[in-house]
Amino acid sequence: MKANLDKDLVVKNLPPDSKPYYCMSESKAEKGFGILVYPSGSKTFIYKYKVDGTQRLLTLGEYPVTSLKDAREKYQKAASQVRDLRRGSKDGADPVQEIKKEKERRVTAEHESKKSPTVKELVADYLTSHAKVEKRSWREDERILNKEVVSRWGKLKAASILRKDIIRMVDEISLTSASSAAQTLKITRKMYNWALNKERVPATPCTGVIAKKDNERIRSLSDAEIVTVWNKLDSMPLSDEMRRALKLILFTAQRPGEVIGMHTREIDGHWWTIPAERSKNKRSHRVYLTPSSLELIGSLTVTDPKTHVTKDKGFIFPCPHKDKDKSIQGHALSVSVRRCLVWPLKDKKGRPLFGADGKAATENLLGVDQWTPHDLRRTASTLMSKAKILFEHRERVLNHTLGKLDRIYNQHDFDDEKQVALETLERKINSILTKKISNVISITSKAA
Repeated sequence: MKANLDKDLVVKNLPPDSKPYYCMSESKAEKGFGILVYPSGSKTFIYKYKVDGTQRLLTLGEYPVTSLKDAREKYQKAASQVRDLRRGSKDGADPVQEIKKEKERRVTAEHESKKSPTVKELVADYLTSHAKVEKRSWREDERILNKEVVSRWGKLKAASILRKDIIRMVDEISLTSASSAAQTLKITRKMYNWALNKERVPATPCTGVIAKKDNERIRSLSDAEIVTVWNKLDSMPLSDEMRRALKLILFTAQRPGEVIGMHTREIDGHWWTIPAERSKNKRSHRVYLTPSSLELIGSLTVTDPKTHVTKDKGFIFPCPHKDKDKSIQGHALSVSVRRCLVWPLKDKKGRPLFGADGKAATENLLGVDQWTPHDLRRTASTLMSKAKILFEHRERVLNHTLGKLDRIYNQHDFDDEKQVALETLERKINSILTKKISNVISITSKAA
C-alpha cells in the first residue's frame, strides 16, 4: 500500500488489519520510507533498503511517541548514509549494522565494567578526590554533574557510557542553552579524563565530541534599562541579599561569583580585597568601595538577639537557607533573574496558564529584554568607558590580565586610578538614576 505521508492526520487514520501491513510513501524522494501497521493498531515508522542485494529494515520509532517530522528526519539521515555507502564514500554506513555494532560495543563495555563504578559513584569520587581539592568552582561541577549526568545515567556503569550518549546529552541541553551544553561537556570530559588517568574507566566517551559554541555576549543595559531594573528589583520575588548583590555588581564592576562570595574579613574600610583563591585569574584584587557600595553592603557586624553579643557578620550575602556559613551559590543569581524574565502565569486557583501554541504562558516581570548578572559587569565597564576612564584603568578595575610582560614589569598597584574610576562610575550611575526619576516626576506633574 502506498500513500502521501505528508500529514500527521494520514498516519493517525491508517486503520489496522487482521495482519500487519506496510504503508509506504509514494514520494520518489522518500524511497523506502513508510509505516508498519499492526493488527493491534500500533504503528511504527520504518525505512526499507538494500545493501549488496540484502534487504534491510530499520525502525525509526513508534507513533505517536515519534512524530512524523522526527521520523522523517531520522529517515533522511539514514538514507543519506546508505547513499554514501553505495557511492563508496567514507561517510557511508549501513544503519542496521551500525545499531548491531553499537549493541555489541555496549555489551562488551558492560562486561568489562562489571567491577567499575557506576556513574553516580564516579561523580562522587571525582568531586571528593579531585574537584574539591583542585578547583575553586567545585560546587558548580557538583551542580552540573548531578543535574545533567547523574540524573541520566546514575545507575549505569561509568564505562558503559558511549560517545553516542554524550552527543545526545549535549544536543538535548543545547536545545535550551548552548553555553550550558558546552559547560556540561567540559566538566564531563574533565571527569572522564581524570577517571581514565586513575584507571577508573578503560576509555573516555567524550573523545571528539564538540558542543556548539555560544554566541559571544555583548549585552549592556541602556540608561533607561538601568533605571527600570533598579526600580523593579525591589518588587521582584528575590531575597534582599540577591537584590543588593545585583546592584553591587553594577557599582563595583566585579564578577557575580566574586560579589556574592564577599566576606567581612575581605573588607577594610573603603577597600575590598578579593583573595587569590576566589579570583578568576588567581591574583589578589583590591576594589575601592564607594559610599553607594558600602550602603549596599550594609553592616559588617551582627548582634545575637539572645546573648546580645556582637560579632562579624561573616558572608555579606549568606545563603537564604538555614546554613548561614555559606554564601549564595554561584548559579543562584542567574537562575533567579531568568525566572523573573519568564515568570509563569497562573489562574486564580494557582494552576499554570498556557498559550494557544500549548506553551506555558509567562510574564517578563523586569520589563526589559533578557539579561544576566554578568551583563551588569559589562554595563559598568561600558559606563566607565563613556565617562572617559582610560582603557588600562578600566581593565585594572575589572581585574583582567593584561599580559605576561605587564604582570612582570609593571608592579604599580593602580589603587588611586581604581578609586577614581569607581568614584566616576558611582557618579555616572547615580546621575542616570536621578535624571530618569526626575523626568518621570516632571512628566507626571505636567499631566496633572
